[in-house]
Amino acid sequence: METGARFAGKCVVVTGAASGIGRAATLLFAREGATVFAADLNLEGAEAVAREGENIIPVACDVCDVAQIKALMDHAAGTCGGIDALFNNAAAGGARGRIDEVDAEGWDWTMDLVLRSVAMGIHHAVPHMKHRKGAAIVNTSSIAAVGPGYSPTAYAVAKAGVLHLTKCAAADLAQFGIRVNAVQPGFINTNIFTASMEMPAELVDQAKAMILQMSSAAQPVPRPGMPDDIANAVAYLASDAASFVTGTSLIVDGGITVGPRHCWDPEAPGLFDALQAMAEGANAAPAS
Repeated sequence: METGARFAGKCVVVTGAASGIGRAATLLFAREGATVFAADLNLEGAEAVAREGENIIPVACDVCDVAQIKALMDHAAGTCGGIDALFNNAAAGGARGRIDEVDAEGWDWTMDLVLRSVAMGIHHAVPHMKHRKGAAIVNTSSIAAVGPGYSPTAYAVAKAGVLHLTKCAAADLAQFGIRVNAVQPGFINTNIFTASMEMPAELVDQAKAMILQMSSAAQPVPRPGMPDDIANAVAYLASDAASFVTGTSLIVDGGITVGPRHCWDPEAPGLFDALQAMAEGANAAPAS
């Protein structure tokens, strides 16, 4: 939905821009007037996104390489004269398995990709964002940060770290007029977990359809989450409409974290309902 040119004349950096949430956010920022640096490990994918909009500059960037992060931020600032908004979005599912299964190498790789990349993105963008009116950073966390059951353990812990980093960074950077917030997607129609599982291409669409069917049945909003749902939330947090919002997160999950199914689905009675029915049945029974 078009909402005007909220980012006219702004310079925006998006990581993980070649697909999914990053692609949707890149196109939205561009539609609303920004010059967007679309960074991704997959340069061909970023170039394809650039062809879909105007003022999108594709950049190859491996966010596990701090030197490449710095080069990205320096390039954006050198081209535009500074950075107005940063969307730290690049990530993957990381190491799979329970805590008793994941090894140190997999753990460290997940932390580098999901958490350290956000910290270093902020670190290297801030010199180019200080005292720019409306400067804002948005980080992608996840509903996995609120508890187990939504993702592999290492990914969940890293995303919880992103939430706390967001709050700490908001405190650190307030003196420079930089707001920092996070978005917490639920199950969104992207390939983040199928890609990390090295799933054959012919099974990816089938797996995504299964994830979407299961997730849409497990949340109050009875439809799949889409990348644009998250992009819209990110654009709000990065815009002047959120100028009084910092150090917090916006959960965009179709309501999946509001509680167990019985609290919102009258067809799925919970324990209290069962106990109430037992009590009413006992009270209605004739005395012997």
